[in-house]
Amino acid sequence: MKAVQHFRTITKHKILVMKECFRVGLFRQGLLHDLSKYSWTEFRVGCKYYQGTRSPNNAEREDRGYSSAWLHHKGRNKHHYEYWIDYSLDGTHMLTGMKMPVRYVVEMFLDRIAASKVYKGSSYRDSDPLEYYLHGKAGELMHRETRALLERLLHMLAEQGEEKTYQYIRDNVMKKKRRTRVGRRRKASLSV
Repeated sequence: MKAVQHFRTITKHKILVMKECFRVGLFRQGLLHDLSKYSWTEFRVGCKYYQGTRSPNNAEREDRGYSSAWLHHKGRNKHHYEYWIDYSLDGTHMLTGMKMPVRYVVEMFLDRIAASKVYKGSSYRDSDPLEYYLHGKAGELMHRETRALLERLLHMLAEQGEEKTYQYIRDNVMKKKRRTRVGRRRKASLSV
């Protein structure tokens, strides 16, 4: 029975993220979001530790001291800032967060909304993703520009709601990304 419940939970989450991604123009990411959760490595852990009110990865972490499913998941999904942790280029050989491409920051934001909606159900409020983020803050591991964009979107959601935040993403965040890409193409074609 836990397998069926876990399957329903991750599928509900995936469908929510897909719909949210479509709303801001991230069609490919919406379709591909969290496919690794259906892999045996992640799915069996989800079934074993399923509770329905929080991530099974937290329960596995409490039981084993680490989460094998999370280690697998974060290494395959670019919308998690942990995917972007690497050695610093400043010569200190310290691990640090690299700047995430904007489309993955937006997907990370939408992922947090969907997770809050799944676990909170009908009691979900637009401030829930921000509250969850503030309780488990990434600190210095997230690149400062990545963190700034994520926090701006979470605060906007909490204060102004989904519609205004999604409109801002479409009109400002994603358009800026497209303008930068078009500018690079023009510059490359001019230099040839």
